[in-house]
Amino acid sequence: MRWVPTKTQRYENDLKDFIVNREPLLKVFVMNIEAFSSQRGTEAATAFLYQNPDNIVIVDESTTIKNRKAARTKNIIALQGRAKYRRILTGSPITKSPMDLFSQCNFLAEKALGFNSYYAFQARYANVQKRQMGHRSFQQIVGYRRLDELSEKLDRFSSRVLKVDCLDLPVKVYTQREVALTPEQVKLYMQMKKLALAKLESGELATTASVLTQIMRLQQICCGHLQPDDGEIQTVKSNRLNELLDVTEELQGKAIIWATYTHDIQQVAYALRDRFGPESVATYYGATPQDERQEIVENFQKKDHPLRFFVGQPKTGGYGITLTAANTVVYYSNSYDLEIRLQSEDRAHRIGQDNKVTYIDLVSPGTIDEKILGALRSKIDIAGKVLGEEVQAWLR
Repeated sequence: MRWVPTKTQRYENDLKDFIVNREPLLKVFVMNIEAFSSQRGTEAATAFLYQNPDNIVIVDESTTIKNRKAARTKNIIALQGRAKYRRILTGSPITKSPMDLFSQCNFLAEKALGFNSYYAFQARYANVQKRQMGHRSFQQIVGYRRLDELSEKLDRFSSRVLKVDCLDLPVKVYTQREVALTPEQVKLYMQMKKLALAKLESGELATTASVLTQIMRLQQICCGHLQPDDGEIQTVKSNRLNELLDVTEELQGKAIIWATYTHDIQQVAYALRDRFGPESVATYYGATPQDERQEIVENFQKKDHPLRFFVGQPKTGGYGITLTAANTVVYYSNSYDLEIRLQSEDRAHRIGQDNKVTYIDLVSPGTIDEKILGALRSKIDIAGKVLGEEVQAWLR
């Protein structure tokens, strides 16, 4: 049975019958990870495990529970007492740092790595220094140690299979399309950069979140809009959408277009529908109804279906779905999260793909676009790296 977040009386009755019915020899309850951010989803999973004690709980893409402070992580780890067997699956167990491993392994067993406490684990394998940013001081991980020892511990209860060893997949090809900023964008970009540097010097940018907010705003300007803290989105004259349309005119077959911001997804979809027809485009992001998402994927995968452009937000559509009908992937904008980039790339590059996959990044030279893409290509997670003295270099 598949978990449905929309609550209806009929579904609730079917779910109850499924949970308590012990006649089937094999019962599979499939839930998306976000279900565990809610009380209703967590209670449903707990009830299923209670009524079916001979069970196994498998967390796919287990990096989604690497954040030990997240509600979904806490709720999933709390299932340990009801889960007879536990397994995790992931292609990239470490996307930010070796510290990502703690919660994932803690779900398997409290002492899988030999530590009950995250801070004890951190003290063993990380180098921490006190840093100063403005008037605020904080502890920052600056390096790692004893990684050979950590690797040996992982080898005791894990197995690793490389994609190249088990899948005969075609190559990935990367290319860029440069998008020059308009005079309006240049003016606004310089103003925002000066403001960000002034905030940095005054100590206002004292957290990772505040730094990433400034990076995000600079990136939004490159995309052709700006979302203030309060007020409506400001549209800025841009060449990016026209460059995307030029790219799509050159393409053969179907394509995936990833965009970080909802505003861009809507603008891209509108422009593509205007040029190629209303049935040629589907959007897949937070506002896409759950009951429509699977149909979108299925239609996109059909060779003879008119749906040609899958326009999505990688944080929403970058996990768990198969989009091998496309061999071209365009990044209208990039997330600064390495895991999101890697996962979104592999929606087209997986079992069923027979052609080489081309990844096209739209980049405005001399801007934060280049910084973000360069970090991602170097397998650096910006959310974990842009701290301390590195902030000025990024903003400049």
